[in-house]
Amino acid sequence: MSLTILPAQLPAEALRDLRAARDALENPSLAARLAGLAGLPAEALRARLPAALQGGVDGAARAALSLAMGAALRSGPAVVPLPVPSSWFHRGLAAVSGAMGGAFGLPGTLVELPVSTTILLRQVAAIAGEEGEDLDAPEAAAECLKVFALGGSSPADDAAESGYFTVRLALAEALKGTVGRTIVPGFVAAVAARFVGPVGLKVSAQAAPILGAAAGAAVNLAFLEHFRGVARGHFTLRRLERTHGAARIRAAWDALSAARDEPFIARGR
Repeated sequence: MSLTILPAQLPAEALRDLRAARDALENPSLAARLAGLAGLPAEALRARLPAALQGGVDGAARAALSLAMGAALRSGPAVVPLPVPSSWFHRGLAAVSGAMGGAFGLPGTLVELPVSTTILLRQVAAIAGEEGEDLDAPEAAAECLKVFALGGSSPADDAAESGYFTVRLALAEALKGTVGRTIVPGFVAAVAARFVGPVGLKVSAQAAPILGAAAGAAVNLAFLEHFRGVARGHFTLRRLERTHGAARIRAAWDALSAARDEPFIARGR
C-alpha cells in the first residue's frame, strides 16, 4: 500500500485554498447547469445549435472577447467604485442582459453576447483584484482573458489535452509577442477557440423553448457563476504561486491528483 505525501512546507490554509482552486478548475459544470435549465441532456443541448449557425457563433465569440477587452478593464471596479458588492452588481447586470437577449430569441442572444461577456470580464477582473493581482500590470488583461479559455473547451480536447496546466501553457505560448496591454490576435483566437464551447451552450440553452426572457436571465446567471468559479480558482492559484513558489504549488497539485486517483488504481490491481 502506498501513501501520497503532500509537500510538508505548504501550510494547511494554503493547501485548503489549493484544493478549492483545483476543484473549480478541473471540474467545470457549465454544461450540467445549462442542461438543467433547458430541460435537456447535455448532449442534446450541444446538438441543438443548427450547423448553419456554428460559424456565426465562432465569430460572435471572438468579437465578444475583443469588444469586452476594450470596455471591461476601463470600467472595472478598480476604476469605477461600485455602490454594492461586486458579486451582486454583476449578477444584476447579467440577469438584465440575459433577459433582454432571451426576449428576442436566438438573434437577441447573439446581439447580447458582447454585453454579457463584458460583464463577465468585469467580474473576472474584480476577482483578480481580490486575490492580489495588480490590475495595472501589463499582463493583467491577458490573465483575465485566460479565464474564458480555462472555463471552456475545444471540440478536439481529450482528457490529456484539457487539464488546467496544459491549457495554461498553451495560452502562454500563444501570448508570446504581446507588448504591454496590446493583446496579439493569435492569443485572442486561442482563447476564442475554447470560449466558443460555452458560448454554443449558452446560445443553445437560450434558444430552447422554455421561458423566454426569464430563461435568458437564468442562463446568464449560470454562465456568470461558472466563470466566477473558474476565475476564483485561477487567481487563487496565482496568489499561492506568488507566495509559495510555482514549483512548490505544482508539486502539491500533482500530489492532490495522485491522492484522488490512488483508490481507483489500487482497486484495479
